[in-house]
Amino acid sequence: MLGTKFLISAQDMDRAVAFYRDVIGLDVNVSSPWWSELRLGSAIVALHGGGTGEFAETGLSFTVRDIQVACEAVVRGGGRLRSGPEDRGEEGIHLAELTDTEGNGFMLSQDK
Repeated sequence: MLGTKFLISAQDMDRAVAFYRDVIGLDVNVSSPWWSELRLGSAIVALHGGGTGEFAETGLSFTVRDIQVACEAVVRGGGRLRSGPEDRGEEGIHLAELTDTEGNGFMLSQDK
């Protein structure tokens, strides 16, 4: 194995790349109208063109230092807060469910 990619769809590639670069803080490796890759450490979020903008659960999750600040930044950046942040008790985290500008669901978590 050489790495991990999380593949999600984008209806508007420029808007999606800007969201993951400017709001989430990923580094752009490749950017084109149909395929883009953004990196955080060794993980890659790959965006594939042709998305419909309809909601799609992705399983994508990011850990942040301050979940409240991060949720506010997502909303300011064009994303949507679906639930939370909520204290997940024994799980040891606070969790929020959000949607990016393309309709892709993702989570933010903060360790307690």
